[in-house]
Amino acid sequence: MPMNADTPHGLRAYLLAARPKTLAAALTPVVVGSALAYSDHMFCPRPALTCALFALLMQVAANLFNDLVDYRRGMDGVGLRLGPARACAAGWVSPRQMMCAVALVAVAAAVVGLMMLWDVHTRMPYGGLELVAIGVLCMAFAALYSTVLAGRGLGDVAVIVFFGLVPVCGTYYVQAAALTVDVVWAALACGLATDALLVVNNYRDRDQDALTGKRTLVVRLGPTMGRRLYLYVGLLAGLCAVPLLISGRLNSLSLLYAVGGYLYLHASAYRRLCAIDHGPELNALLGRTARNILFFGLLLAVAFVSE
Repeated sequence: MPMNADTPHGLRAYLLAARPKTLAAALTPVVVGSALAYSDHMFCPRPALTCALFALLMQVAANLFNDLVDYRRGMDGVGLRLGPARACAAGWVSPRQMMCAVALVAVAAAVVGLMMLWDVHTRMPYGGLELVAIGVLCMAFAALYSTVLAGRGLGDVAVIVFFGLVPVCGTYYVQAAALTVDVVWAALACGLATDALLVVNNYRDRDQDALTGKRTLVVRLGPTMGRRLYLYVGLLAGLCAVPLLISGRLNSLSLLYAVGGYLYLHASAYRRLCAIDHGPELNALLGRTARNILFFGLLLAVAFVSE
């Protein structure tokens, strides 16, 4: 495909393929896990920053690989794509170049992950082989999401695990060397809130996914239940914070402004989803949902730190 002056190329093409607007979903659970560690007087800046960098690199690798896989499957062809243009399909980056970029980012993520096995300053490990296992699982998820999980309706479960349970619990663990029930509840809240981003993405693409044989959960449930799924995952995310009130991790005021504020914004986004229903206008709702996730995570983090 010929390029004109306005066609992204070079580093800008890769940056757009990395989908920077989605990166907040990778950072939010790390912030929440670190805030929980801080509230337990276990916060350590180095492993916290290492977790943040690892999460960012894994998200970028997954986004680049998804761009490549969807192109090879013909899912981003002319007349099919409702979302923003994709790098391979638009001809900004060749498939071979994209595969090299995926490998480069994955190697960088692996190097960063290995840094958590040993603190060069204290000469003490943040963790052992369990961290290696988590890192391998994250790598496997990044590869399997685009090739297997998303097309079989398992993407939502994977998002709850790898954008909730793994990053929140993992971030807390490398700082506190332990896990608590409160951490698990906070992790589930983050994972469910983040799944709303996947649901609205799949809701937008439901007709195209059905045509190309991609059986996402929205395709399997149909548009009516797909809309309700968006609402329900947000509600469940809010409900997961209630046990934190019972345990004393949050007080009533913190629960009100963190969960209440998030649910208000989520309900507003749901009404907008129902009103738009079809078309590229749903792209704006992706940004709105990402903002809601970030808002929820930051308010939870502030509440944990201030307790």
